[in-house]
Amino acid sequence: MFKVSVLVWIMLGTVLAGVSLIVVLMVPSFAADAIRNIPYAVAVGFALAMPLSYLVARQINGGQGMSKA
Repeated sequence: MFKVSVLVWIMLGTVLAGVSLIVVLMVPSFAADAIRNIPYAVAVGFALAMPLSYLVARQINGGQGMSKA
């Protein structure tokens, strides 16, 4: 399940980092200091993707956890 989780994290982290980047660029108060806010937003997107990728990987495996069927 770890390998599936890592693969999902790579894809989901990229998507969430892109979404957070667009949010920073679209909100005027964040865009005013974008040079500083963009790295934080991308890091938060990747960090948020870690637990979400575990949940998705668990659902892909049928909710069985670490079972080797």
